Amino acid sequence: MLNKPAVAFTVLFLLTFAQGICWGQGDQVAPPNIVVIFADDLGYGDLGCYGAEKIATPNIDRLAEQGMRFTDAHAAASLCSPSRYGLLTGTSPWRLHKRGNGYRLKPGQVTMGSFLQDSGYRTAAIGKWHLGYSKDWNKVPITGPLEVGFDYHFGVPSNHNDSTRAFIENHDLVGRKPDVPYRVVKGQDFPEGLAQPRVEDQVDTMLTGKAVEFIRRNADKPFFLYFTPCAPHTHVTPAANFRGTSKAGLYGDHIQELDSHVGEILAELDELKLSHNTLVIFTSDNGSTPKDFKGTQGVRLNLADDSGDVRTKFKRAKADARKMGHITNGAWKDGKGKAYEGGHRVPFIARWPGQIEPGTDSDCVFSLTDLFATAASIVDRDLPSDAAADSFSLLPVLRGQRENIADREAIFILGNGKDSAIAVCTGKWKLVVRYGIDEELGHELFDLESDPGERNEISTQFPEITQSLLSALDAAEAAGKTRN
Repeated sequence: MLNKPAVAFTVLFLLTFAQGICWGQGDQVAPPNIVVIFADDLGYGDLGCYGAEKIATPNIDRLAEQGMRFTDAHAAASLCSPSRYGLLTGTSPWRLHKRGNGYRLKPGQVTMGSFLQDSGYRTAAIGKWHLGYSKDWNKVPITGPLEVGFDYHFGVPSNHNDSTRAFIENHDLVGRKPDVPYRVVKGQDFPEGLAQPRVEDQVDTMLTGKAVEFIRRNADKPFFLYFTPCAPHTHVTPAANFRGTSKAGLYGDHIQELDSHVGEILAELDELKLSHNTLVIFTSDNGSTPKDFKGTQGVRLNLADDSGDVRTKFKRAKADARKMGHITNGAWKDGKGKAYEGGHRVPFIARWPGQIEPGTDSDCVFSLTDLFATAASIVDRDLPSDAAADSFSLLPVLRGQRENIADREAIFILGNGKDSAIAVCTGKWKLVVRYGIDEELGHELFDLESDPGERNEISTQFPEITQSLLSALDAAEAAGKTRN
């Protein structure tokens, strides 16, 4: 018979073993928290851990040191709204054949948020939404994230500089004046009907504070935080205390502010002793715009602080960064809104202590549509049969059990906002399929192993490869899904 100390030791050992605290051994008893930090227009070359030398990103770099850094991750689209649609639904946005940024989630639509909510998670969407609210701001409740699986929402409709000049919290505008209709008035800096109008250089500070509050409120239960800061999207308007801190001008300053906010999230997880059982993912919705947006000319900024000549410098922020030697998308061609690699190849870092080996790199080819299926694997549930059409689980790759996703032939990425280009990627081969208004431009085939900059179009040299990738796209569209 075992004595009491031996019994106690045996029980402790079994509990420890059951929790799977050794890397790669099973699931943890307590479902992990899941935090997705989804930056806005952040390029592949904008982080220190991806080669940036003019911009300091110590918090994101530390995340990479403690987790897995991916080098062949792809947004679902090269534009903001369809990319977000792809991540949350697990379905490739090219299937909708929709132009521009007007993607919307319908009330009741199945999302990663609703799936995890049904799995016992508390869920929050904090930050840029860009997936539609009800159309009348004066008709309360305003429908949006709470109708597609989120328990809490605090954010902005499409960006820190959008014309609403308002935050939305759950079902209403923040700071609405009683009995005064909300109305955007052309030529006025702020809308009518708001007691607390939004200012651009404080948006991400406010959003980060709300994210930290959500973590604190839900520290005793599993939670899913979909955190979508606005930096470094145009307008490039970092908070005053970050201006002049980088070696890449205002654009670099904006990224250093983003890194600081990531650090606040990580510090809160540490403070509450949640880091050990939290999967943290950091990525971007698409590549950066290499050039300054022409629409910034003549724009009036609404700022809390005018210091650092920000009203002038924001108009040339990308040009200044380039002159200082910073290349926002690294070695990849073009940027946001394009089917070339600079438009959709994005940084992707995942940290999950005990499950992901620290300091590892992966060249697995995958799309951000795969996060839905990955979450399903984590909570040990099957995907809904009518959702997540293009989502494959990344969990075996994260755990080091596989180098690539099984049973996937290629990924398919919406290449522009005109619904006229899809990128078909396998890792080595890439075909840019042109159709619709761009059909006459023809398809473009590239060998990314020998030509990562996509300089040499070789479809005529490899007609069989071109046809194979075209057939894969045709089959994916005909089947209505790519996953089993």
